[in-house]
Amino acid sequence: MSAVQNKAPALVRPVTSESAFQGQFDSQIVAVCLVLWIQRTTGNQGCNASHHSQEVTTKFVQRGYPIRSASTNAPDSQSFAMPIAERLATDSYADHVNPHWVKLLSLLEMNLRYERCVGTELFTTDGLRILDFLSGYSVHNAGHNHPAIVAALKDELDKSGPVMLQSNVPELAGELAERLCKLAGGVLSKVFFASSGSEGVETAIKFARAYTGRVGLLSCDRAFHGLTCGALSLMNGEYWRKGFGPLLPETVTVPFGDLAALEKELASKRYAAFFVEPIQAEGGIRVPQPDYLRGAQDLCRRYGTLLVADEVQTGMFRTGPFLASHHFGITPDLVVLAKALSGGLVPVSAVLMSDAIHGSVFSSFKRSIVHASTFSENSLSMRAGLATLDVLESEKLGDRATRMGMELQQQLTATLSGYEMVKEVRGKGLLLGIEFTAPRRLALRVPFEAFAKIHPAMFGQILVMRLFRDGGILTQICGNDFMGLKVAPPLVVTPQQIGEFVSAVRDVVELAHHPGSFWSEALGLARRAISA
Repeated sequence: MSAVQNKAPALVRPVTSESAFQGQFDSQIVAVCLVLWIQRTTGNQGCNASHHSQEVTTKFVQRGYPIRSASTNAPDSQSFAMPIAERLATDSYADHVNPHWVKLLSLLEMNLRYERCVGTELFTTDGLRILDFLSGYSVHNAGHNHPAIVAALKDELDKSGPVMLQSNVPELAGELAERLCKLAGGVLSKVFFASSGSEGVETAIKFARAYTGRVGLLSCDRAFHGLTCGALSLMNGEYWRKGFGPLLPETVTVPFGDLAALEKELASKRYAAFFVEPIQAEGGIRVPQPDYLRGAQDLCRRYGTLLVADEVQTGMFRTGPFLASHHFGITPDLVVLAKALSGGLVPVSAVLMSDAIHGSVFSSFKRSIVHASTFSENSLSMRAGLATLDVLESEKLGDRATRMGMELQQQLTATLSGYEMVKEVRGKGLLLGIEFTAPRRLALRVPFEAFAKIHPAMFGQILVMRLFRDGGILTQICGNDFMGLKVAPPLVVTPQQIGEFVSAVRDVVELAHHPGSFWSEALGLARRAISA
């Protein structure tokens, strides 16, 4: 604009509680100023919603969605919110895994317990239905718990066959690798399997260095490649890097879409690989100009640098074709896949490469295990991958992503075109994003800028919270662009569900364009964050 894959950013871990609200500001002054401003612009004494906001809230109630009182900022008996203290006292996750994650979910009123997830729908233990328009950061391309993939995994377990013997030839890995290479095309003929997108990127780094004999690594600004040390070295975001000490040396980022800057670096002939997402997901759903990636490929070949396509979020038919690279007519030297590869059920990733690159590492029987991963090629992951490809191909979900993506983008563009804070709806297939911008009107600009000083993600998180709580929609802002809202449902999303999403987005955006409950709620969120 994770849970199964280490590659995913923490954004349904949007931001940690520290990063989101830990700033150097006088909270009391900010709060008083905003209260006075909201009261003056709305003509109310208690930061109540405007007449229009009340009408929209009434619509939410009629749909059966619980709402929070704008005047008291207190939830009714059916509210999504869970008290932070209660969760911390009873939840072993908070005690032994990550208490701040629990706090953050509670703060955003998203701390629900789910009992059943099917297709695009998530059902909670207290009877709520949520539409998933995030897909676990492009994990659930085939939909949640697709019955065919679940059945294939159950069948594999019932066989009691060889699992991770580490001294046999896993035949399923050969089947899956062959199918992946055929779908990807180009020079890609070999596959190394791993467990996460980050691990896939680490693999690509090693293989590129072995093949070229070079050390340097190039990537793009605002990219997201993972959170292990090597993958993190390819990202220039201070939030992700801070506190982890020196990372890999000789890593450089260039502006995404800038061929002149890319050539300037490549001309030094010191880079083993150029890592690029064909469409930047966490960077704000940034789609390059049609000739950018072809130009990048030509430059890489001219200067002896390998082109690595990070398709962790964009691959597996998410944007229509099997790879987003296919939109732009490029044939990368290496491709990293993960996330949707197993239907969201088993951790797995794959690095596709040419024979020559593969042979530079596995160059003899003495070096046949020089690069390995404990869970690589395990039978459950391989079976899940094969079953997922069966579903994606048999149900023609790539074609569906193209059709439904065009319909969704057109509906969003038409519905949101009159709002001054909506800059653009963009993307390909079912990897879309809504880019927001600062308001022009003074009545909106004052609270917007004040909250931006508290944290730049504040506006986006209020959008996410209102969509979730009032509209029953799960989505998130982009990890490296807090003004970009992700729109990435499972590829099985229906026209009716698209209509529900567009309607919910319209209602929340309408609220944001009126001084009142949307902005006073942001104030309440800031207060709760400070006291949490």
